[in-house]
Formats: sequence, C-alpha cells, structure tokens
Amino acid sequence: MKILYTANATATGDGRNGHVSTDDNLLDLDLKMPVGLGGPGGATNPEQLFAAGYAACFHSALKLVARQQGVDVKDSIVQAHVGIGANDAGGFGLEATLEVTIPNATHEQATRAVETAHQVCPYSNATRGNIDVTLKITD
Repeated sequence: MKILYTANATATGDGRNGHVSTDDNLLDLDLKMPVGLGGPGGATNPEQLFAAGYAACFHSALKLVARQQGVDVKDSIVQAHVGIGANDAGGFGLEATLEVTIPNATHEQATRAVETAHQVCPYSNATRGNIDVTLKITD
C-alpha cells in the first residue's frame, strides 16, 4: 500500500483522564472517562473520537461511491454509534453501528451505496473481522 497521508497524535496524562493533541494542534483535547464507565464525564473520550472519525470517513466513502452509482446523496447523514464492553478474554472490545440516511434515494439505491461504501471506507476495512459493525439504513 502506498501511504498518501499520515496523521500524528499524542496522548499524555492519565490515559482516559488525560489529553490528546495532533502535531499541528488542530486537535487539542482533554479526555475524561465517561459517566457510563464510572468516570466523571465532562470531556470527550476515545470512543467519541473513534465514532466521529468513522462517521466522517464513511460519509466520504458514501459520497464517492454514490457519485459513481448515480445516487443523490444531498442532505445525507451518517451517524456512528460506538459501544465498549468487556470481552471474553478479560479485556475490552468495541462494536459499531453506522446509521445512514439518504433522503433522496430509494431504499434499494441507499442499500447498494452503503454496502459499497462499507467496502471502500478505510475504517470499515480496518475494523472488518475485528469488531462487529452493523449497517442501518433509515428512511
């Protein structure tokens, strides 16, 4: 694979109650353990950052394949829901649901575009076989 871009981020502090930043300082955030995991909340967390990245990347892939398929994706929305929980190995695992709305497409067109985008999206390719990803098309 020929690398086209490399993102660089650094985490410091106390892990989930720490800080993350990118080398260009465009991302510069405090992290807090979410209330749902027993933390104080009040700041972002790795699952939210992953969900935001996955939603944006998948939406980009969707727009690419929709253009190729002649599907109107104006006003389309991708929501990523990322869950974390204990796994059988004593650690933790993730699962994701991508909820996609394409208001100007038929259900068949939307399904075809979403399934194709799932093959193109780098996040989908990275997670395939590693975490459960559910694709949900809303009308």
